[in-house]
Amino acid sequence: MVSRRILLQAGGAALAGGGLGLVSPQQAGAAGARAGADAGKSGAAARLLPSFGRPVRLDVADVGSLDGHDQLLLTTLQGVVNRREPRLYFNFDKSEVDLRWLPATGAAVTRHEDALDLIGRYRTQVRGAILVDPDVPDSVNIATTLAGLNDAVAATAGQARTHGLKTVMDLRGRFDADDVLATYRWQLRNLFPQCSHALLAGLPPTRTVAAGGVRWRQVAREAERIRDGSNRQVRTFDLSPELGGSNEVYVRFQDSFADDGWGASLASVVVKADGREIASFTSGTEAEKPCLFDGLNSSLGDQSNRFSDGGGYFVYRFAAPAGTQHLVIEVDLWNQYLVTATSTAPTRIEPFPYFRDYVVASKAMVLWLPPSGETGKLLDETFARLAPTTPYTGWFSNDVAGEWGGVDRASQHGIEVVPADFYMNGTVHAGVQAKVSDTVRRRPKASLRNRVYLTLTVGEGDNVQYCQRRMRDIWDDPRRGSVPVNWTVSPLLADIGPALLAYYQRTATDNDLLICGPSGAGYTYPGSWPEKALDAYTELSGRYLRRTGMDLAYAYNPRNAANDGWIPFDERVAGSYRRNTPLRGIIQSWETGDLQTRPAGLPVIGNFYPPGKGKEFRDALLRHIEGRDESQPLFVAAAINAWSWTPGDIAELASLLGEPFEVVRGDVFFALLGQSG
Repeated sequence: MVSRRILLQAGGAALAGGGLGLVSPQQAGAAGARAGADAGKSGAAARLLPSFGRPVRLDVADVGSLDGHDQLLLTTLQGVVNRREPRLYFNFDKSEVDLRWLPATGAAVTRHEDALDLIGRYRTQVRGAILVDPDVPDSVNIATTLAGLNDAVAATAGQARTHGLKTVMDLRGRFDADDVLATYRWQLRNLFPQCSHALLAGLPPTRTVAAGGVRWRQVAREAERIRDGSNRQVRTFDLSPELGGSNEVYVRFQDSFADDGWGASLASVVVKADGREIASFTSGTEAEKPCLFDGLNSSLGDQSNRFSDGGGYFVYRFAAPAGTQHLVIEVDLWNQYLVTATSTAPTRIEPFPYFRDYVVASKAMVLWLPPSGETGKLLDETFARLAPTTPYTGWFSNDVAGEWGGVDRASQHGIEVVPADFYMNGTVHAGVQAKVSDTVRRRPKASLRNRVYLTLTVGEGDNVQYCQRRMRDIWDDPRRGSVPVNWTVSPLLADIGPALLAYYQRTATDNDLLICGPSGAGYTYPGSWPEKALDAYTELSGRYLRRTGMDLAYAYNPRNAANDGWIPFDERVAGSYRRNTPLRGIIQSWETGDLQTRPAGLPVIGNFYPPGKGKEFRDALLRHIEGRDESQPLFVAAAINAWSWTPGDIAELASLLGEPFEVVRGDVFFALLGQSG
C-alpha cells in the first residue's frame, strides 16, 4: 500500500485531477446559486443561514436504536435529498423531542418502521458513497464534505455493498490517522475552494457511546463543594477489586456536584502493579494518550490538568500484567471529584452523525481542529479565508483552549459561532414557515423601592441544539411561569428554526421573557473583534434582534489571562451595540456579580453565579448582599444553570426568598435600574 503520508505530499493538483474525482468550482457555485434562489423564494433574501424550501411531505423514521455508522449514512442521505426538497425527518432519542417538533413543520407525514428502508427509497437521488476509512476517524469529516460536493453519502465499504451504493470515492488508505494537520490541510487546499462559504462547520468525527450492563464501583468522592483547589493532594486508590479476567481496569473521573461546574481536576497519574510502576504521565502529554480511553467529555486546563464539570467525565484504561494481585493508582487530584472503577469497557467509539444533513445540503466544509497549538494555527488560517460575520456552525474540541479559546479565535477573525453540533433535522426546520413575532413584550409596571431586585437568567440559549432539545423539555414543565425568568434563545432561530422560536414566543407566560443568548446573532466575544468588523456584527445582531422582538442580551467578552476573569465591555464595544442594536441592557457573564457599568450609556450588569440550588443558592445570595445600604435599591442578576435546573427548582428558590428580595423580569429590572440613576 502507498504510504498515506507520501500520497498527501504528492500535491493537491494530482489528487484533484485524478483519483478523487472532485466537482468543479463552477458546479459547486451553480448548486449554491440554486440554494440561494430557493431561499429567496421563501422570502429570506437577507438570511444568514440557508434554507432548502418548505417541507410539504415528510418520510419519518426513528434512528435512535441505530449505531453511528448507520446514522451517518442516513444524515448524509438526508442532506442530499433535503437540499432539493425537505423529505426526510428522523427521531434521534427516547425523549422523542424530534417528534414533538414534527407537527410544527406543517407537513404531511408518512411513518416508516425501518429507517434503513429509506436508503433504497431514495437511492436514485445520490450518486453513490464516499467510503470512510475506519482507521482514520477524521475521514468521517472529509467524507461529509465530499458527500455535499458530490451528491453522495458517507458510508463504510460494508454499508455500500449492503445497500447497493456504487463507490464515488474511496478514502481508505489516503490519510494518516496520526497526522490530522495534513488531512485538514489537504481539505483546505483541495475542497474549500469548491465549497459554499456561507458557513463553516466544526464537528467531531466520532462520538462515545455508553456500553450496556457496566457496573461501576465508587472509589472516592469529595463530599464538600470545593471550587478553589484547596483540597489538592496526591491520593492513592486501590483498584485491586477490578482485577481478574483480562486484568483491564477502567477508572472514571466525574463531578461529585454536577450542578455548579467545578468537577474533578487531575494533574498526574502513577499506576503500580504489585509495587512496580506500569504507567506514569502528566495530563495532556503524549504519555497520557495510551491510557486515555475516553477524554471527549473533558478539557485541559492551564495547570497541566485534565478536568470535567457537570455531567462530563473522563476515563483511563490500565492493563495490569497477568497474575497481578495488587493494583493502585496515585493521582494528583482536586476540586469536586467522583472516582469510580470497572473491569468492563464502558464505551465504544462511533462516527458522530449529527447536524451533517445541514452541512451536506449547504455544501459546506466540515473540520475538527482543536483551537490550541498547531491545529489552532490551521483553524486561524481557515477563519482568515472567510468573510466577516460568516457563521462557524458546530463546536470546538475540549483541548487546553476549548470553548474560550475557540470562540476567541473565531472572534479575532470576525467569525461568530453557532453552537449546532447536536441540532437535528436542520434541513427541515430551516424551511418551516412560522410566524416569528417582532414585537417587544409589554413591560409590567413596577415602582422603584429600596429592595434587592433579582433577575434570574437561564443560560445556553446561544446553542440552537439546546433551544431544540433541553429547552423544550424544561419549557414544557407545568411549573414554568410561576416565577419571573429570563430565557436566553438564539435570534438565529428565525433562520434555522423559526417554528421553534415561534413556539416559545406563543406559549410564554407573563413571567417568561425571551432574551438574546451570548452575545447577539451568534455566540462571540465582541471585545476580540477587529475594529473594522465589529460594526458588521452588531449591525447583523441588530437586524435579528428587531426581527425577533428582543431588546435585552446575555453576553460574554474575552477572558482576562491575568486573573482568569472576564474583561468588561468598554466604550468601543458598548458603543457599537448602542449604535446598531435595539438593546436596552446587557447581562454580562461575571461569576462574582460585582459589575455594574454604563459604557457608551448602555447599562451592563454582571451575572452572579452562585453554587448549588435551593437553600445553598439562597444563602449565597444573602452573603452577596451583606452590608448593603438599605436606604437604596440594589440590583442583582443571577445565573440559572440550564442543564441542571428545572422550573420546579426555580419555583422552590423563589419560595425561599423573602425580604428584601423581589424577583422581576429582565425588562423590569433594567427599567428600574435606569430609574435608580
